[in-house]
Formats: sequence, structure tokens, C-alpha cells
Amino acid sequence: MRVLPLLALFLLGLGHGPLAAAETYELLFPSTALKGLEAVSGGSEAGQSTLVYERVISGADEGQADGSFSIGLKIKPDENVALTLYQGTRSRGLGNYPASVGNPLIMYFLESVLADVAFQSGGSPFYMRNRIKESLLRDAQIVPVSLRYHDREIAARQVTIRPFANDKARERMGRFSQLALAVTVSDDIPGWYYSLVATVPAATGGAGAGYTNAITLKAAGEARP
Repeated sequence: MRVLPLLALFLLGLGHGPLAAAETYELLFPSTALKGLEAVSGGSEAGQSTLVYERVISGADEGQADGSFSIGLKIKPDENVALTLYQGTRSRGLGNYPASVGNPLIMYFLESVLADVAFQSGGSPFYMRNRIKESLLRDAQIVPVSLRYHDREIAARQVTIRPFANDKARERMGRFSQLALAVTVSDDIPGWYYSLVATVPAATGGAGAGYTNAITLKAAGEARP
């Protein structure tokens, strides 16, 4: 999964957008997202700061990943970040990324959503990726929200973008033109992201369910997911 090339694509053209777009970008991709999470020196696996996220996918087509997973994020002593996907007793590395770019979870989220939506719709992932980049250069819906984490109320913001809302190919995309990406963030949440949720409604008059891909922070600490 090409996480860093996608980040580079988003960076291109950002400086040409309005101020509102810059605010959207800073909320979604802050380079300081992992502040306060530091690896313990000495290279001990147990000493690495860890975030654990729950990932739930529903409405995937046959042959696609569906169900519940865990994602582990570890800060390594070499100033890299390792992402690992867990399902039951199985695990799969999702890559190592420089901590300086922020929390790579959002890039993994976007790429996994792109792959799912492109597979189900039959559309081009390259076209969809460009539309998402362009949506970052327009106004997003940003609303204050309150969430509960570790038995306390936390002030947060939810950023929602709809990449295909005004797309010229919207009519040909069917229900996938209604894709919504909602990201809830807060300075008081370890790793910045509390939740990342993609939704596509069910087809009108269809028997199938809509598509949902949701990643939510589960725990922060040093334990394995």
C-alpha cells in the first residue's frame, strides 16, 4: 500500500488553495500528530510507545477484507513509525514511516478506502485519488464535537469531506458519488486521530447494506493489540 506517495500527491498544489483549504490540511495531516509519544531508548520492543486502533469494515464485496481488525502503531527508537494489522492470531506489517510526517494512519485509511471503493465501483483509483486531493483544496465541513475518552469529556473537531459531491462524473458513479470521509481529531487524543470513518450509502431500492470503513482509537500504552 503506497502511503508516502499518496502523501506527496496531497502536498502538491496545497499552496495554491484558499486559506480554508490550508486549515483543512493542517487538521487532517499535522506533522505534530505524534507529539508526546516517544520511544524508550535502548531498542527494547516493550519500551516502544504504542497506540491501538480498532478497525471495522462492513459492506465489502466478496474477496475484500470485511469484519473487525486491530491496528498497532509503534514509535521505534530509529524515529520511524511501524503499523501492523492484526486479526485474531494473524498479523501483517503495513510498513515503516518517518515519524516526522506525522501519524501515517490517515494515509493507510485513505488508501484502504480508495482500494475498496474502486473495487466495488469499477472506477479508477487514480481518478478517485486526485478527486480527494482536490477536495482538500476546497472548504470542508469542520464542526466542534465532544467525545468521551478515558472517562473524561474531550473537545474535538470533526472534519468531513465529500470528494465527489461536485464531480463531473458524479452521475456515472451511482451511490459511490456520496462517499463521505469524516475524521475526528483533538490535541487531547494520543496520536491526534480519535476516529476515521468512510461511508457510502446502500443503493436505492437495493437489498445490500452500505459500505463503512471505521478506525477508532482503542488504547494508548505499551501493550500489543
